[in-house]
Amino acid sequence: MNISKERIGEYNQPRLKEHQRKFDFISSEIKNVEDIIRKLVAFQVAIPSWALGTGGTRFGRFSIGGEPRNLEEKIEDIGLLHALNRSSGAISLHIPWDIPSSASYIRSLAAQNDLRFDAMNSNTFQDQPGQVLSYKFGSMQHVDKAVRKQAIDHNIEVIKYGIGLGSSSLTVWLSDGSNFPGQLNFRKAFQNTLESLKEVYAALPGDWKMFVEYKAFEPNFYSMTVGDWGQSLLYANKLGDKAFTLVDLGHHLSNANIEQIVSLLLMEKKLGGFHFNDSKYGDDDLTVGSIRPYQLFLIFNELVEGMDARGMDHAADLAWMIDASHNVKDPLEDLLQSVQAIMITYAQALLVDKEKLSEVQNSNDVVAAQEVLQTAFRTDVRPLVAEARLRNKGAIDPLAVYRNEKVRGHLIKERGAKTVATGL
Repeated sequence: MNISKERIGEYNQPRLKEHQRKFDFISSEIKNVEDIIRKLVAFQVAIPSWALGTGGTRFGRFSIGGEPRNLEEKIEDIGLLHALNRSSGAISLHIPWDIPSSASYIRSLAAQNDLRFDAMNSNTFQDQPGQVLSYKFGSMQHVDKAVRKQAIDHNIEVIKYGIGLGSSSLTVWLSDGSNFPGQLNFRKAFQNTLESLKEVYAALPGDWKMFVEYKAFEPNFYSMTVGDWGQSLLYANKLGDKAFTLVDLGHHLSNANIEQIVSLLLMEKKLGGFHFNDSKYGDDDLTVGSIRPYQLFLIFNELVEGMDARGMDHAADLAWMIDASHNVKDPLEDLLQSVQAIMITYAQALLVDKEKLSEVQNSNDVVAAQEVLQTAFRTDVRPLVAEARLRNKGAIDPLAVYRNEKVRGHLIKERGAKTVATGL
């Protein structure tokens, strides 16, 4: 389904006066408002191809209907999101869930929807139909060299698909680990994994990056072979300049100080990108900003400060992507909410008075430091985000347009009520 710019303009028209009133009010208090708007217009968040269907748990999965039946329909859905919010201009593919039938055709279809291809994602955490060897006891860590070779070959295959699509990065998440003490030798598991990653790294084109993603637990619960940012950083440092750590917000132990982690990774020039989601207990994969919005703000504050310290381009020098599973929501509505939360939080971080914060930090004024941060966090920046969308030919209120156009109903009518998209 497509919603034209003209149709979006029709929805914007009766909202323009109220929007302008709100925008004028907040912009009168901000000295660098045009700089902030410019950065918001440029900022893009990649949508994962596997997040367009209803997610599930190990207990069940309840399709919402109208889910995309193939990669072409997934591109269409992301194109719809991008038309509405103008901040979802990239798609991240997962192989083998979404193998392109023709790279040139899929690339052309993405371009028609104003999309580019973000990081490619490999899968060695599941056994696929027809797969010769099993990953039950790990993939790149496996004691059997033949299993490791199978995982290596798969990742190199993913790189080849990415080259055809114009991608320039590979994300490797390994579920490897153990469930019981004594199940594996930690040192050998690490060494096997490193040697496997080296072979994949050697296959990267010169302008590509490798993102090594970590996770504290699940599906293994006693140990994970890439279990935290320290282990990921070890791999990245040993692999070379094209290898980086990727941070998934749900892949930490409870109450981990993620903002400190990203600050140090940025300082070491080893932060590659983000998988945005939210959590209450673990890797809950909930809507971004729905549970811990202040933590997300603190993370973005460190990101902006760290990127500015290194002269980085906020929009281009790190990979920004959502990674979520929508068990009870319309996935497209959830993604609209998540992107909105990211843009709001980014705008709030841009409002932080960095000079004042540095001044009070240097004088150990703890109270004043808290006030600087919370002044920015408590500012309603939604008119700034809406203005950026408006200038980029998007909707002032994307979710309202989506609902008023009855998009899900149209998708169910077109695709059926029982369709199930590929993914978890």
